[in-house]
Order: sequence, then C-alpha cells, then structure tokens
Amino acid sequence: MTAIQKQRLRIGLLFVFISLLALIILHSAFRNSEEDEQTSTAGYPAVTPYMPENLDFCGEPVPLKNYDVFESLERELLVNTYYHSQTILFIKKASRYFPTIEDLLKKYNVPDDFKYLAVAESGLADVVSPAGATGFWQILESTANDYELEVNAEVDERYHLEKSTEAACKFFHESYEKYKNWTLVAASYNVGRRGIDRQIERQGEQNYYDLLFNEETARYLYRILAIKLVLSNPSAYGFDIPQDEVYKPINFKEVIISEPIPDMGEFARNNGTNYKLLKYMNPWLRDNQLTNTRKKEYTIKIPTSRKKK
Repeated sequence: MTAIQKQRLRIGLLFVFISLLALIILHSAFRNSEEDEQTSTAGYPAVTPYMPENLDFCGEPVPLKNYDVFESLERELLVNTYYHSQTILFIKKASRYFPTIEDLLKKYNVPDDFKYLAVAESGLADVVSPAGATGFWQILESTANDYELEVNAEVDERYHLEKSTEAACKFFHESYEKYKNWTLVAASYNVGRRGIDRQIERQGEQNYYDLLFNEETARYLYRILAIKLVLSNPSAYGFDIPQDEVYKPINFKEVIISEPIPDMGEFARNNGTNYKLLKYMNPWLRDNQLTNTRKKEYTIKIPTSRKKK
C-alpha cells in the first residue's frame, strides 16, 4: 500500500468516526429534549374549566342547557383560565379598583355584575382603542360629550375613574329604560342601542341568547360572565393569589383647586408628591399644566404614602 493510499484510508476512517460521533450527539440531544418536554408538561395539566350548573347575569338566568350558550361560555372560560398573565393581573387589579366601582354602581342602582363589564372593556387599565374609545369604560369622545365629561388637550375625564363610571351608569339606566333587561343593556354597551334595535327588528327576537350578532358582540356577554366566574372564585379555576399579593387601594388626600396650575411638577412637589405619582393618581390630567381660564373647580388626588401595603 502506497503512502497516498494509507493517507486516504486514514482520512476515510476519520470521516466515519466523526459521522458516528455526530449521530450519537444528535440522538442524545433529541432524547433529552423529549424528556424535558415530558417533564415540563407532566405537572401542568390542561383540563376543561369548571362550568356551573346555574349562572345568572344581574339576576337574569343564563340558559346553559342550550348547547350554543354552553359552548360560547366555555370558550371564554378557556381563554381566561389559560391566559394566566392577563387573568392574574385582573385578579390583582380588581382589589384596587372594584371598591370604587362597586360604590358607584350601588349609588346609581346598577347591578354589581357590571363591574365585570369594566374588566372586559379595558382590563382595568387606561387604554385607548383603535377607534379612540378611552379609559376603564372605553368611552368615545362623542359619548363623553353626551354625558358631560370634559375632553380637551389638558383634561380628559374619560380617564377619571369616578366620573367615567358615573357616565357609564347613566348609559346603563337609559338602556334599561328601553329594554327592561340587563343582559341587553350590557350588549348595547358594546354594539350600541341602534345595533341592538337593528338586530331585534331583523330577527324578530328580544333575547340576547337568541340573537345573532357580529363576533365581538356575540362573545361580549360570555366574556363578562367568564370574568365574573373566575374573579368571584379564582381558586376554582386554578388561581391561588394570596391576599397580601393583590393590589390594595392607594391612600390619598384630596386637594380642591379652582385656579390655573402653570407647572404640574411644582404643584406636585408643593403637595408632597412628584409628577409621576400625581399623574398616576389623576390620569385625567393630560398636560403638564392646567390653564383653567374659567376657574372651574377640580378635585385632585394626592397620594399620602408610597409604601406597599
């Protein structure tokens, strides 16, 4: 055997050795990956969420014995049960904001279940929709004008929790006067009273559960019901959030002003807080100043402590 042949033989053997080694490494990695996947899912069961035998919205029975109603609610329960990050935040935020919302619903004689509508609308956050609906209750500017909420470059009361909740309560009562049914009242908040009237006339039905709507409105009430079930009994849906981990209401004092505020930062410091926390407590203040040429009276919240409870 010549030297060249010997060299080619050594190269060939080396190639075979490297190929075998690569196959062994790939097989080992694939096996470990399978084991990791089995381990990661073994303690994380995915099951159908608990469905109650009876359920109501504002005292009005939900016909769960109808397959379309049952399956529609189950869909929303699946979404909220297994969207863990979102639902955990719902649970935590509810402890901070529900007390204020509950008091105002009671004051305006609106059923307590409507607090879950605010969660469905905004997740209890000051969000703005692509259509411009704003705040916890997702109020359009035209609707804000109808209910005497101030909206301009410096003040937007759609972000004011108390005032926007009062506006929503007025809408609910107007809809109830029309429909005599809280379920349709909730649906009308999503699609509008004209939208409800159009479908009632077209379909000859008066019951939300018997009416065909666009997908958003068709899912709307079921989402509210799913949020109600989960937030009223989190542990039944696998959420174990200790009370010391939820977000507590923030203590504050109120300062009433009827003069301009030329510098919000200075105003905050003069009242024992800072610009960031002033805006957090009063998101309806939209600028770094308040010209207030009309000398309108405003009530501004000033946090009295920054310590976590």
